[in-house]
Amino acid sequence: MGAKAMAKGQVLIVDDEPDIRELLELTLGRMNLETRAAENLGEAHHLLDQFSFDLCLTDMRLPDGNGIDLVRHIQNRHPQVPVAVITAHGNMETAIAALKAGAFDFVSKPLDINDLRNIVRSALRVGHSPATAVAGTGTNTGTDTGTRQLLGESLAIQKVRTLIEKLARGQAPVYIHGESGTGKELAARLIHNLGPRADKPFVPVNCGAIPEQLMESEFFGHKKGSFTGAVQDKEGLFKAADGGTLFLDEVGDLPIPMQVKLLRAIQERTVRPVGSQSELRVDVRILSATHRDLHGLVREGKFRQDLYYRLNVIELAIPSLRTRPEDIPVLAEHLSAKLTASLGNASPKLSAEALGTLSRYDFPGNVRELENILERALTMCDGSEITAIDLQLPESAATPDAEGSPAELGGNESLEEYLARVEESAIRDALDRANQNKTAAAKLLGITFRALRYKLEKLGID
Repeated sequence: MGAKAMAKGQVLIVDDEPDIRELLELTLGRMNLETRAAENLGEAHHLLDQFSFDLCLTDMRLPDGNGIDLVRHIQNRHPQVPVAVITAHGNMETAIAALKAGAFDFVSKPLDINDLRNIVRSALRVGHSPATAVAGTGTNTGTDTGTRQLLGESLAIQKVRTLIEKLARGQAPVYIHGESGTGKELAARLIHNLGPRADKPFVPVNCGAIPEQLMESEFFGHKKGSFTGAVQDKEGLFKAADGGTLFLDEVGDLPIPMQVKLLRAIQERTVRPVGSQSELRVDVRILSATHRDLHGLVREGKFRQDLYYRLNVIELAIPSLRTRPEDIPVLAEHLSAKLTASLGNASPKLSAEALGTLSRYDFPGNVRELENILERALTMCDGSEITAIDLQLPESAATPDAEGSPAELGGNESLEEYLARVEESAIRDALDRANQNKTAAAKLLGITFRALRYKLEKLGID
């Protein structure tokens, strides 16, 4: 393969219909973009190997394959190139399949020129976003992109950070699920901030906090005089998020009638304000979240299956804090510093005892609960160190489980043998709580990794 020819703002068009190719070339040319065209997959592969492209626009139906085949090829061979697919009108199943395969976005026939231009502008911004610039090199992007706001070194949170960086490149709807307090809105904000819509609005809405009778007005807006109390025109949430991201938190709380209207707005990319006779076009990326079992709600008939599949194009699971205990010390230290940042004097430090107590706690409220606990402890603390008592946790969390602790000193057992048994029990317990991660277990025990390794060898623990 020879050296690639460089072209600024170059778009690859893949379509076997000459009229469509001509329309796309004319439209993109008026946007001061250069284009190259291919009639099939074979020609597209050849051009991709010869030139550098900023975007690929492909039809779904091609003589030697389909657009999804090309999406997958580009994902594997040219991951820095965003792909937008052209689908038949109303064929949402095909569009969703393309998004799942890694397509940046889709546009339906007959082509709406404004929609096409919006997609092209967003796609071209992808190549200049921090996540894309680093993702293309295959390097660790945690520090560079800002995903370090999701603190922790556990494998689970590292996977979440990596997936967020990938999701930020596209426009596909993302369904974020996890327990309350795990950081679902933070994840949504990161997806928005690292993507091509970062300079546009991020509009979060708690679906469970809106009265049912006001939902249509809140989401789509209303015209003056359309109902009692409508004293002036109001812009809805969709319009407020135009060009940016609409984050539907606790989407599982939406009533069925509103689910129907929401589905139509997402699929048609239009909204009709209450009392209006015309529809408004909107360009928003939809992110949604809930702590509820949305799939279970579908089975129970409480959530529409078609809306579920439209929202859950890509799934992002946020792990609970109790499944990553090795992250508790770094989170606790960070939150303590954050809470005391406004204090002029030196902030209290967490004692080793307090850290151990936190590491044993289950945190049903997750990171949000940890922050509340630390805020209370900073208020109650009198000295320069936060103790386990200052945390005011349930007694079961403040002391090790009696059932799991070693028995008292036996009659035929020496003190040295008893202490060795206590130490082995504590080490095994720490390993269990850290999912056999030795580095994390050492942190829980308050010793170095080298010291833990020595004790494991001494005690014969594999």
